[in-house]
Amino acid sequence: MMRSGNPALKDDIFQAARAQRGDEAMTLQGTVNKTGIALFILMATAMWSWARHTQGYPVGGLMLLGGLGGFVTAMVTIFKKDAAPYTVPVYAALEGLLLGALSATYEARYPGIVMNAVGLTFGTLFALLAAYTSRLIAVTDNMRLGIAAATGGIMVVYLIDMVMGFFGVRIPFIHASGPVGIAFSLFVVGLAAFNLVMDFDFIERGADSGAPKYMEWYGAFGLLVTLIWLYLEMLRLLAKLQSRRD
Repeated sequence: MMRSGNPALKDDIFQAARAQRGDEAMTLQGTVNKTGIALFILMATAMWSWARHTQGYPVGGLMLLGGLGGFVTAMVTIFKKDAAPYTVPVYAALEGLLLGALSATYEARYPGIVMNAVGLTFGTLFALLAAYTSRLIAVTDNMRLGIAAATGGIMVVYLIDMVMGFFGVRIPFIHASGPVGIAFSLFVVGLAAFNLVMDFDFIERGADSGAPKYMEWYGAFGLLVTLIWLYLEMLRLLAKLQSRRD
């Protein structure tokens, strides 16, 4: 059974969607191409949002639009997968608005942090992809189950923390720059990175199963979700580390 910690890539998604006889099927190269297009769109809107922040324009509205709009678009993509060729570019553009403004905010407080976070995120992506394609990392059912369970646990922690935040209370230590907070961020960064491996494995199996062509966009969506998560966790970790030096 296929299993991924990524909520966008759940069990049996690709098995449930099969290309009809004579239709074009999903390929690994097609998914790579779609992922590249989505990343290009995200970076374009992120640079525009970043520029608005650096020019002194208020970006709170852009962050709200990107965050809420991205969430709604993600939900539409998850529940209507055949719309992925249309919704994924929109999702990438909206997330770019959020990430650009948020990144500019971090950069203003911690100069140089964004380039470091971007470099670490893509460095992790390519390193893990190389390890996966060379079979240095063996993906087993137990590994899939463990990563999925750990990811679900972290999502629950974040959800509880968000609800508590409405009442002016946060889960102690995990947001601080002390040893516990840094250890927590290191764990989450590692978990997000291993989700990339799960995504590679899931997409490869999906291509082998003969999924329809639109699932290339859905596979790209799953990778994009994980990359955004990994980047945000890198930002948080680097901010904590820099806070300790200040």
